[in-house]
Amino acid sequence: MGIEIERKFLVIGENWRAEADDGSRIRQAYLANGGGVSIRVRRADDHAWITVKGERDGIARPEFEYEIPCADADEMLTSLCAGPILEKVRYRVMRGALVWEIDVFEGVASGLVIAEVELASIDQSLDRPEWIGDEVTHDRRYRNAAIARDGPPCEAVGPARSQAAS
Repeated sequence: MGIEIERKFLVIGENWRAEADDGSRIRQAYLANGGGVSIRVRRADDHAWITVKGERDGIARPEFEYEIPCADADEMLTSLCAGPILEKVRYRVMRGALVWEIDVFEGVASGLVIAEVELASIDQSLDRPEWIGDEVTHDRRYRNAAIARDGPPCEAVGPARSQAAS
């Protein structure tokens, strides 16, 4: 069984950009989104995946991901997915042995910036870069599935957040 061990954080400011790669444009939406399980279709550049995620147990959850043809993903995004298509640019920053993925949301969640880091174990230590803010791992409102269903949390994209990021 596939297991994802991940922590999520809000991002403070723009200092991370100096270390980031060129980014990858992502479009994703959900075929199913509720009851503790989500089924997502994601298109990123010239690749596409379908991903099934289960309910979290702390910072871990079951995850199964399969590459699919881009044309299939495009058709599913257009005709089968419920709710809005989430659009974001994902940047990667290497820090030691860890890869931080910074998602800069556009469209319905414009203004939201979240960093995710996948860990090898639930007790792995973590050095937080200076541009990492509050942890939102356990706040369901910051899950992509919740953002697609309910929109971004207001405090994450409102005027106070914009000023804090300056």
